[in-house]
Amino acid sequence: MKYRDSIKQAEQKMTMAVKKLQLWHLPASPINYAVSYEYISKKNTALNAAIESQLSLGKKLDNFFIEENYRQFILGQSKFRDEIIDELDDVVTSVENNHQKSSKGIEQLISTLDGNLSSIQSTDKKKVIAAVNKIRQVTQSFKLHQQKLAENISFTRKKTMALQLELKEARKEIYMDPLTGLYNRKAMSKHLDIWLTEDPSRQVAAIVISIQKLAEINHQFGHLIGDVLLAKIANKVSSYVDDSGLPIRSGDDEILVLLPDVNSSSAIEIANKISQGVEKLRFISSKSGVRLPKMSLSIAVDNFNVAENVNNIIKKTSKLLADKKLIQPNNLI
Repeated sequence: MKYRDSIKQAEQKMTMAVKKLQLWHLPASPINYAVSYEYISKKNTALNAAIESQLSLGKKLDNFFIEENYRQFILGQSKFRDEIIDELDDVVTSVENNHQKSSKGIEQLISTLDGNLSSIQSTDKKKVIAAVNKIRQVTQSFKLHQQKLAENISFTRKKTMALQLELKEARKEIYMDPLTGLYNRKAMSKHLDIWLTEDPSRQVAAIVISIQKLAEINHQFGHLIGDVLLAKIANKVSSYVDDSGLPIRSGDDEILVLLPDVNSSSAIEIANKISQGVEKLRFISSKSGVRLPKMSLSIAVDNFNVAENVNNIIKKTSKLLADKKLIQPNNLI
């Protein structure tokens, strides 16, 4: 057993885990059970801290939250796979070896040329012929070596390109929400650290977005339809954020947009464009042809220092929504 529990201890934890799921109003699915059991075991401090922080906000533990924390704290998704590290080592070693071989071949060629220049200038015909033959041999050897080196470099380049694609996919798994394509909390933490390193006094505008009636859509039309709407809304939000901004899925029906070095007025203007863009979206079920309800957003804007951690920012922005400190469309406040 993972924690070397006795059978009796394991049975007790299993019972407690199921009761905890009932308290959280979650079904006893494999992922939910795994998270609950881990929480009960009190060995995974990061997971427990994330759950307790969520509960302290008075927010329920929904499927999005559970799955995100399962991936991050139980599967250990933040760690690169061993084979990727091995591949990186192989590429680096290959490049270093090729560099050393090339340097050695060039040194040998130069040394041979230097050593035979005087013989070429000699009046002794035999010495000249011997020197030319020696240079020809070394030159031919160098040419063959360079051809082999070119083949090795070509192979390494192909291997590097394949590795880059694999790393790109790995980064998606680590830093992206699989449903919406938005960044996750881990990516948010990473960017905050980068911004903090660049400028500890840096300010960041935060636009917090709550998608209205999404729970009703899920209940009336099913989660599949709700997921499609969520993904389309997330895509629309991303379209209003350039490369300097960071759109994050911070909750089941919440999106957080971080905009470093953007003042409140500009952030509110962006928030208004996002709200108007989403309200213009029209959704029709491809199967039934039924027109789905028009979607709307609740949006709030605030500013933070990059030194604040992820949980504090999410806690404060969620509180803005809870306290109804919202911006009104076209009302720059």
